[in-house]
Amino acid sequence: MSKNRESFSAEDVSILSNGIKIEGNIFSEGNVRIDGKVTGDVIANGHVTLGENSVIKGEIKAKNITVSGRIEGALNSTEKIVLESNSVIIGDISTKILVIEAGSKFNGNSRMEQSSAPVTQENHGERR
Repeated sequence: MSKNRESFSAEDVSILSNGIKIEGNIFSEGNVRIDGKVTGDVIANGHVTLGENSVIKGEIKAKNITVSGRIEGALNSTEKIVLESNSVIIGDISTKILVIEAGSKFNGNSRMEQSSAPVTQENHGERR
């Protein structure tokens, strides 16, 4: 039985390693881990993990977001955002569940909603 190349599993992770610099938007149907630098938006239907060396200048939209690096831009999650102890966030946050560890730096506004629109490439850019 051949595997469909268009399918992905919840365990699949696309990794952008330290030393990588991307200018432009990133779209993913699955999970993404970023340890490099991105100037642009990151949109994923799964989990986005930002390592401690990551630097993002743009908006992040995903089901779940875990931050250890630096972000200048909005974070929008349909489920949960975790700001780990060494994270730096300059921008607004919108999520159902927000976890902020001691030592995290967050400058912006937070909004906690019961339901959010699912993350899709089509509704990226729409403002509420």
